[in-house]
Amino acid sequence: MPISLSQPSTPTLKLAAARLGSATALALLLAPLPLLAQDQPTESDRTSTRSETPASSEAATSSETVQADDEGSRDLDTADASDRRNADRAPIPLVPENPTWDSFHGQLNAQKYSPLDQITADNVGDLEKVWEFHTGDVADGSGDTPATVWSATPVFANDTIYIGTPFYRLIALDPGTGKEKWSFDTKSSREALTQPVLKNRGVSYWEAENPVAGEPCQKIVYMGTMDAQLFALDADTGELCKGFADNGVLNVNQWNDTHAEWPLSVLQPPTVVGDHLMLGWAGMDWAYEQAPPGTIFSLDAQTGELEWTFQALSDEMREKSGTANVWTHMSADRENGLLYLPVSSPSPNYWGGNRTEEAPLATSTTALDIETGKVVWSRQWVHHDIWDYDINSAPTLMDITVDGEEIPALVQATKQGFLFVVNRLTGEDVWPIEERPVPQGDGSVEGEVYAPTQPFPTKPAPLLDQSEKPKIWSLADAVGGGQCSRLWDDLTYEGMYTPPTTKGEGVLAYPDSAGGVQWGGVAFDPESQTAIVNTSHIVQTIKLYNREDYEEADSGSGNESGFAPQKGAPYGLRLQVATNWLGMPCWEPPFGELVALDMHTGDVKWRRPVGASQQYGFFMPEKWGSPTIGGPAVTAGGVVFIGASMDAKLRAFSLETGEELWSDQAEAPAVANPSIYEYKGRQYVAFVAGGNTILKDQVGDQVVVYALPED
Repeated sequence: MPISLSQPSTPTLKLAAARLGSATALALLLAPLPLLAQDQPTESDRTSTRSETPASSEAATSSETVQADDEGSRDLDTADASDRRNADRAPIPLVPENPTWDSFHGQLNAQKYSPLDQITADNVGDLEKVWEFHTGDVADGSGDTPATVWSATPVFANDTIYIGTPFYRLIALDPGTGKEKWSFDTKSSREALTQPVLKNRGVSYWEAENPVAGEPCQKIVYMGTMDAQLFALDADTGELCKGFADNGVLNVNQWNDTHAEWPLSVLQPPTVVGDHLMLGWAGMDWAYEQAPPGTIFSLDAQTGELEWTFQALSDEMREKSGTANVWTHMSADRENGLLYLPVSSPSPNYWGGNRTEEAPLATSTTALDIETGKVVWSRQWVHHDIWDYDINSAPTLMDITVDGEEIPALVQATKQGFLFVVNRLTGEDVWPIEERPVPQGDGSVEGEVYAPTQPFPTKPAPLLDQSEKPKIWSLADAVGGGQCSRLWDDLTYEGMYTPPTTKGEGVLAYPDSAGGVQWGGVAFDPESQTAIVNTSHIVQTIKLYNREDYEEADSGSGNESGFAPQKGAPYGLRLQVATNWLGMPCWEPPFGELVALDMHTGDVKWRRPVGASQQYGFFMPEKWGSPTIGGPAVTAGGVVFIGASMDAKLRAFSLETGEELWSDQAEAPAVANPSIYEYKGRQYVAFVAGGNTILKDQVGDQVVVYALPED
């Protein structure tokens, strides 16, 4: 039995992030057997406290299921893994009770699924735009205001569409017409404090199970800000909820007591689980050796009172390093009392000499008891992460039938293009996850240690082909006079997880650190048990520099350099997309795909290029696909909706065949999942077309909503 026991954030160093965005766009313009953990945790290893200073966590690093022991992790008795697997449980229902879309991923299970079937594969081609709304809260970065990145999904609840903006206003709209009901301006700072741009990843919604008639704030909408303030507004009126925290505003920075010289941001909304708010924070990546640790907070949804906290790192590692935060969205199985965290990596991102001890809860999926915050189980997906391969999307919860057995499953997509499938109650493999030997470096990086193995899923197969070095695109090589071939020869590549080096042009990394799968995650149709996920195929180079060489290399290199300092560490770094001198990608298309998988077997049902790579009016053939940021949603009508691509189109595909059935042009790329809702008997599909500067420079402020023509 297993023993007891989080963009990157998108690039947050301004120079590096700016370079990644336009370089990628320019490039596309032109052309286990689980290992056993070794030790039982001691009392000092507990990772959760109730309203007190978080305790530490240490255990052996492996891809095995790390579980809570009988004393430490849950208030209720904890059965062993086999008992839990076979115990009575409350399954995720095949369809939600109501066709709402009251969170970023639709519902707490993160399936991005709607039971609505008014729009079908047969009639989706008739969709028409029924309304659009422009917030006015947009900037391209050319003036004093930083550029905006709007990665929000419209939330439908309380017969209202709720959106938050990158200028940190919260707006309520009529779901049938788009007419504004109310708006609230937080007057938050418009400085890019922790990110290179102003970001908003949406809002969340709560309502009292037993509302008190005549009392305000029986329904609340929440939104965070760049300066780490969490606002709670009455969902009906847009007024601050005076009973929440300090007159409706919670200052999350008050809890930033380790490496407090660096600020925090609350860019993703809290995950609402019953009467609890589960809240993570975002910080700065790549800039410093140390950073604030990634605390998770459970708050009372109505009062903002702190209930418990969770830390993924030990006290010692928090002092030396930091992060292992949850900067993206979470999921939850409320019926079984479990909260699922996609935990990021410690800092700094590309050198781990200050954190050589094991940190088994970092770069993991970790299941916590909702009421106590204690660890129930955890699976680490990257050991000693030095590639910025943090976990960037909420795990998708699903019930699947494999070899005749119904399994309460969880699918965790990763930046590597892996889908890890485990039992969501126990963390045990559904299909074997193997620890395989990985490259051990060339000895050029002092103080570094390397994990001897990394976990690889046997099923589903990797969504991106990592069996060999990516092939050179002959067109780009020929046009560039053989530059791609020369670059490939000067890049170290020994396979997946080749460690960063100071030699030559560095190492080839595929997928890149933005991710083979982005924060949109996996959508799931429970009727056919089909998973749908979009991928990006980008090759990146990583080179480390010692301090003296870094200062010389970075001197006067400008905003497009890709240099990041990792101040305090002995090495800075340079990240670049692998292109020729004209900016053409050196690797072969496709640059992005949409993939459907049969979750009975883990096999691919269909895959196809998605989107068209486009910049400055020039389109590449759609057969080459586009890098994607965002994600899909799926309906009982057999339709998959997605934006996410560089060409800023919104598309619908057949769930059964992958055939494209409909498209329309938005004003900027839609870089989050769409939402699907029903209002007054009519089904709607809503997108936020806000753009992301990593994908291309085009940003926007458009909410656009579609429906079938009325009779």
